[in-house]
Amino acid sequence: MINKIFYSVIVPLYNENLVIRESYRRLKEVMDSVKENYEIIFINDGSIDETRDKVEKICNEDENIKLINFSRNFGHQAAISAGMELAQGDAIIVIDADLQDPPEVIPKMIEKWKEGYEVVYGKRIKREGDSFFKKITAKIFYRIFKSMTSINIPVDAGDFRLIDRKVCDALNSLPERNRYVRGLVSWVGYKQTFVEISRQKRFAGETKYPFKKMIKLAIDGITSFSYKPLAIIGYFGGLTSLIGLISSIGVILNGLVNKTPFLNFSLIIAINLLMFGLVFISIGIMGEYIGRIFDESKARPNYIIASTVNYKKTDKTM
Repeated sequence: MINKIFYSVIVPLYNENLVIRESYRRLKEVMDSVKENYEIIFINDGSIDETRDKVEKICNEDENIKLINFSRNFGHQAAISAGMELAQGDAIIVIDADLQDPPEVIPKMIEKWKEGYEVVYGKRIKREGDSFFKKITAKIFYRIFKSMTSINIPVDAGDFRLIDRKVCDALNSLPERNRYVRGLVSWVGYKQTFVEISRQKRFAGETKYPFKKMIKLAIDGITSFSYKPLAIIGYFGGLTSLIGLISSIGVILNGLVNKTPFLNFSLIIAINLLMFGLVFISIGIMGEYIGRIFDESKARPNYIIASTVNYKKTDKTM
């Protein structure tokens, strides 16, 4: 009889050869201490270093470790989604390999889950491993994002969390392609709580979320859960039209009364540049939404699995 798996730990990987051994060691130590059956699922998101070879070696040493290899780099959110779809546990834990979110917090999450909570996320009370720029931009983003959406998305929380089986199944049933997983977890609802964590310095290597990817993730989050940017364009268009009308009347009256030109060539050029800039920004925002509609209409899969390790034929491999 196959032993039932109680916990599935999902770990996305992209060029993590410098940290993978330590990440495995600490995760194994924590999960062994729980004294219940578990699996650790590493998702190799098209790494071009030695990550795949190192994880395959770990899989040969430990049957609790599983590996999913993507055919190319599909992104962090796709890797999390793949792990959720193939996870077999009653509780699913998502954590990055860089050890900035400490694995030692997992038993506290499990305690909360056993108390009846169906989502337990890590709330960052300290961000020791992040630069001042990342701290301030993250703080601003979380609060702007929260104010722009109608769902209760917790601030200062990343993807590190535990979700119940029923929550995982609900997420897997969602068909959308541009996935913002932490937002989707809040959207599906269920009973949620948090445990406090102190975000550590990266164990080794470089961040896999540079500024460009942070911006893309922010755009994905906002456009997936809020129409307010489109509404703001409309409000701003009405406001500028009103200002333009009032200004035009003022210019005409000034010219009639004082018989002097109110506008000069430089001012006209500056106003035109400002208005053209606003028009192009508006078009760009609308383009983001239209682009996502185009992506959804193609109905392509979020990822393609090239191979797996330690999955049997009876497992849910794609």
